[in-house]
Formats: sequence, C-alpha cells, structure tokens
Amino acid sequence: MTTNIHAAGRDDRRHFTVHHDGVTIPVSRGGRGRPLVLCPGLSSTQADLHELIELLRRDHDVVTFDLRGHGLSSAAGRYSFEAFLGDLAAVLAETRRHGLPSPPVLVGYSLGADLAVHHASEHPGAVAELVLIDGANPVPEPFVTEADLAEFRAMWEDLAAAQEALRGTARQVSLTAHDILDLNVEIDAVRSAILDRYRKIDCPISMIMSTSMAGDDDEGPAPRFNRNWRAGVERLVREQPRVSTSWLDADHRLVFTHAPQIARIIRRLPAPARRPAP
Repeated sequence: MTTNIHAAGRDDRRHFTVHHDGVTIPVSRGGRGRPLVLCPGLSSTQADLHELIELLRRDHDVVTFDLRGHGLSSAAGRYSFEAFLGDLAAVLAETRRHGLPSPPVLVGYSLGADLAVHHASEHPGAVAELVLIDGANPVPEPFVTEADLAEFRAMWEDLAAAQEALRGTARQVSLTAHDILDLNVEIDAVRSAILDRYRKIDCPISMIMSTSMAGDDDEGPAPRFNRNWRAGVERLVREQPRVSTSWLDADHRLVFTHAPQIARIIRRLPAPARRPAP
C-alpha cells in the first residue's frame, strides 16, 4: 500500500490517494476540531455527501473517501463486504500515519455504518466514538427475500442504468445491478450477526435513524420494511442500552435531505475522554 499526498490550494483541504488491494482510493481531509472520518454507503460518494461534509468541517477535522467502484475510486474485480471493510481499514491506517492526532469519531452511512461497527469491533481503542446513520441495524427479518426479489432487481437495474449519465464524474458508481443485489443479500447476512459485533465495541455509539427508511407509502412493502427497521433498532437498544438513538422524519436518503439536522446531532455529541492513538 502506498500513498501520494498534495496540498489542496488556497483552502486547508488536503487530498491523498491510498493504493490498496488493487484499487486506488481518493481521500480528502479538511476542517479543524475533533478528528472525524466519514464512510459513505453503497451507491453514495464523497460528492453526494458534500453538504454534510462541509457542515461537519466547521468544527471537525474531517476525513472522507470513496469506496472502491464509487466516485473517483477505481473499479475493482470484486465487490464484497470484506473488500469494502478493507478499504475503510486502509484509509484509517494511512490517515493515522499522516498525522491524525487522536482516534477519530467514525461516522458511517448505510453500508458505511456496518463497516464502522465491524472495524471498531476488530480494533479496540482505534475509534473514539461511532455515529451510525441509517445502517448497522440488527433487523429481525432480511430485506431481500424471494417474494421481493423481482422488485429489488428491477429497482437496482434502473439505478444502474441511471448511473450511465454519471460516468466519468465524481458521482459515478461502477457496480452493476447484479453486484448491488449480491451485496444487499450479503449485508442481510452480516446484519443477522451484527449484535455480536456490538458486544465487542469499547466506545460510545450513537445512531441517527430514519422513521420511514423505505418511504411513507401506506401500501406495498414499505410499511413492512419500515416496521422491520424500527424493530431492529429497538432490539439493539434492549440489548445495548448505552446506544443512543435519534430519529429523523425521513427516508433512507436522510444524509442528502437532512444534512443540517444530522450535523447538529453530531455536533452536540459529548467528546469522550481523550486517549492516545493506538
């Protein structure tokens, strides 16, 4: 793994690349205050999260990056949960080597939240605090079932087709509809065992969750998905009462539609006691 770093011109942002597992990952760092690393989710990029990033940089030293096959990261020969987890670990390792002063607040959105939980559970002391945005939810039932498979496949084929217009931009996603389907099946399996991961985490955990992750339709599968989403959070809090939860009246796009509210919640989080970087 190698890193190239250069200054970002007139502002205080710095950009560097991490070369890891055959992919090149672009990383940006800017702002001042508590260290914070923001991990995007499946089909989201640094460019998509621009509003939230800029708000957080007002009082955090923010590190952001693109997962493999997303944004300005290179495409990969494989897309799996473990491969994405490796991307996050590589970025955190290189960021520490380039002067992150203390363990960061690790913020993850959707799939990024699941990656954050797994990283924190495997690296005690490496993270000061977890903020999980609409992900890492130990839902009692899987989302991708045989009954809904055709609808999901059609939705992700439409998403992949719409991505054609973004090729070559900072918002592109290289994954195919089949890649996305396979990943969502894998994420269901990951979440079925994620309670064990929470038990190993040694830092404060805050969740920012949507009240209607699948939308607010009264018909079709949305009500069932939304009930499953809330039941997962309630299950987690019953087992781990130390997990704090904030609910936003939004769907799963809350990082795009409610960035100011999310930034305010993160800003209000008490700073945990400082400890040296591992």
